[in-house]
Amino acid sequence: MKKYLVTGSYGQIGVALIPAMIKKYGRENVIATGRKKPIPLFKELDVIYRRLDVRDQFGLRSLIVENDIDIIIHNASVLSATGEKNPQLAHSINFEGFYNVLEASRELKIEQLFTPSSIAAFGPTTPLVNTPNTTIMEPTSIYGISKVYIELMGNYYNLKYGLNFRALRYPGVLSPEEPGGGTTDYAIWIFYEALKNMKYTCFLGADVRLPMMMMSDCLKSTFDLIEADDAKLKHRSYNVTGMSFTPEELANAIRKYLPDFTIDYEPDFRNAIALSWPQSLDDSAAREEWGWEPELPFDKMVPAMLDGVSQRLGISYK
Repeated sequence: MKKYLVTGSYGQIGVALIPAMIKKYGRENVIATGRKKPIPLFKELDVIYRRLDVRDQFGLRSLIVENDIDIIIHNASVLSATGEKNPQLAHSINFEGFYNVLEASRELKIEQLFTPSSIAAFGPTTPLVNTPNTTIMEPTSIYGISKVYIELMGNYYNLKYGLNFRALRYPGVLSPEEPGGGTTDYAIWIFYEALKNMKYTCFLGADVRLPMMMMSDCLKSTFDLIEADDAKLKHRSYNVTGMSFTPEELANAIRKYLPDFTIDYEPDFRNAIALSWPQSLDDSAAREEWGWEPELPFDKMVPAMLDGVSQRLGISYK
């Protein structure tokens, strides 16, 4: 069994990924890391957790060697909205942190380095409808620029050093967990506010369409790519998606369960970020090369999110 090191493990994806990895690969084979103290969930699950700042190259290498790591899942990142508020921090963690992980992977002969990319890697010059896997990438946010850097450097290290680098361009990821500072976060907060207050003020415009996927499909795509046969991979970075919708379409779907729910719109700086991103993705490369197929469509996502968020809030809506 391989041994895995996960950076940024207490983020929205990490909180779901770590328990799934432990179930799939065994507790002793998963090392969770982050800059903060372990979250209560990790304590409850007796997760092996080590404090790590990815900008600390010596601490990173020590953890890899001491735990005989085979595969790194590098999730540590400052997200889009937070990055625009503090681009210096985003540069430090997203660029310098990734370079440390990349170099450690090369020097210590890591078998595979997986890291999320994002739809933020695209920009206003990208074809925004059914965005191809290979296309123009000129993002206008520090977060998006960092993702292009990650993809290009990962591909370079694959070509020059044979590093088995793999990346997924995640769309917005939906789960009942509270999100961590991204532009697609509205699609989670809307459920919290609908259940608590029966109203929501959205920071995106009513007709801003973005691609999304449920956390279950996010984890599925992650495991599918990590475990894919390298000989079948023609790319190093892949589009994946589950659905696309606008805030107004989501609000209308929620009203089927909460008829009194209301929404208004006060677009802020995040609206401009969202408008530079794809409205939908072409994920045919992932489907053809490693069998990607999402499982949870839009009509099933809405009740699943209502159920999950209501359980977290201790609110009954049925």
